[in-house]
Amino acid sequence: MTDGDAPRRRELLWLSLPDQRPRRELYWMSRMPDTHVTALAADEPVGEMSWVPTTYRRPVKRFIEAGAFAWAENLDDELARARPDWAVSLELCSLVTGQLSRRRRSGGFKQAVVTWENMPRQPLYALPPYRQAVESARSADLVLCMVDAALDHLDLNGFDLERARVVKPGVDTELFSPAAELTDRPRVVFTSPLAPNKGIDTVLDAMAHVRRHLPEAQLVVAGRGPLLPLVEEAARRMPDSVVLAGSLDASGVADLLRSARVFTTAPRPTWKWTEQLGLAYLEAQACGLPVVTTACGTNDEAVRPPNLVVEDDAAALADGLLHFLEDDNAARETGRANRERMVAEHDIVTQTRRLGEAFAEFE
Repeated sequence: MTDGDAPRRRELLWLSLPDQRPRRELYWMSRMPDTHVTALAADEPVGEMSWVPTTYRRPVKRFIEAGAFAWAENLDDELARARPDWAVSLELCSLVTGQLSRRRRSGGFKQAVVTWENMPRQPLYALPPYRQAVESARSADLVLCMVDAALDHLDLNGFDLERARVVKPGVDTELFSPAAELTDRPRVVFTSPLAPNKGIDTVLDAMAHVRRHLPEAQLVVAGRGPLLPLVEEAARRMPDSVVLAGSLDASGVADLLRSARVFTTAPRPTWKWTEQLGLAYLEAQACGLPVVTTACGTNDEAVRPPNLVVEDDAAALADGLLHFLEDDNAARETGRANRERMVAEHDIVTQTRRLGEAFAEFE
């Protein structure tokens, strides 16, 4: 290649799960230098990439892990058309990962699997379809770990760590940036799915404790999910204390975070899931907010002191919230430290470059 030649563009095919909303992993990959992404997905993704509308086959309509028990119908045609350098899927145990593994040797592409898995022993692996996908994923050229705990998971499950790399998630630190001044308003923000595992019920109970000490405290909730009626009822009963903001785009989330004093969520484990990192934590910290959350899984990778990680208890969560709502210096200093760490360790430009370097290492 001469000095005037542009670097060769990497062609990457992303194979989504059927019920997968546009994933941030996919967006990060579309931001990698010198990379063009083609996404096979049911819904149009966000980002500069090609989209191939994709249908999926499912042996049964009721399945244990959302989207994992299905495979893409048009994969062979798209592999032949796109001739990608890399084909990438999410999670070791998804059937689409198994699809790519079976086609890897004859397909002329390298395979990468993105994983957030942080449970030492994932119980889904005991089920034959998922176990087969995991076994086939052992031949992948690269396993990208989104959290440190995923590397430990690979080690415990006998994967070749020489083909694994950790690249932490990125956040747009220009969009998610702090307000000019710390607000005096005692506003707490929750921007996560309204599902039992994210603990909006505990947050609502904690805010009842908070208002006994600080009657003007307000909770603003942005998100959708099965516990939406619980939040709607609270907002009807206490319209000044609980506000439902609905589903917001990234700019709306950033604006909401800048209007707040502290960010909170209260995750709790299920039989097959624990909190892995929590991208909402990164966005809040990039906006200079302190975080109060419950200890769950490996969310301590994202939420570090002087933020507060407390036991799964509404009163403990309330005490943590009051600490930052009532102490200007604690809120200001914690927010400043959070912002500095997000810029240093999670800026999207830096992290997508590191992502590209991980792929390049195995090319």
